Amino acid sequence: MNVTDTPEIAIEVETRYVEDQSQPGADRYVFAYTITISNTGKAPARLLNRHWVITDANGKVQEVRGEGVVGEQPHIQPGEYFQYTSGAVIETPVGTMEGEYEMITDDGRTFLAPIPRFTLSIPRTLH
Repeated sequence: MNVTDTPEIAIEVETRYVEDQSQPGADRYVFAYTITISNTGKAPARLLNRHWVITDANGKVQEVRGEGVVGEQPHIQPGEYFQYTSGAVIETPVGTMEGEYEMITDDGRTFLAPIPRFTLSIPRTLH
């Protein structure tokens, strides 16, 4: 992969605890996250692959790699955005996620768009 300077891709995340799918007594905590990927640069770009590192409060790490997101490889024009919702299951009430998207511009330059670390937390756990 020929990694170049990152064109302007901004990533925003919102999370929520999915109580009705969680089973705290069985160490199963389900979280939904909504990601907004905005192209704030000048070049159109397509999201090719994702890489996630999901860590629970016990230090257990899950790595997830795959093609696209939610079955799509969105092509994002300058000034536009793509938004999707997905989920994660961890064994503790608090954890973190971080990662990167592999992107490609229309002229064939590939780059990594980092996804900053964010927290998964059941309500009233963190201040």
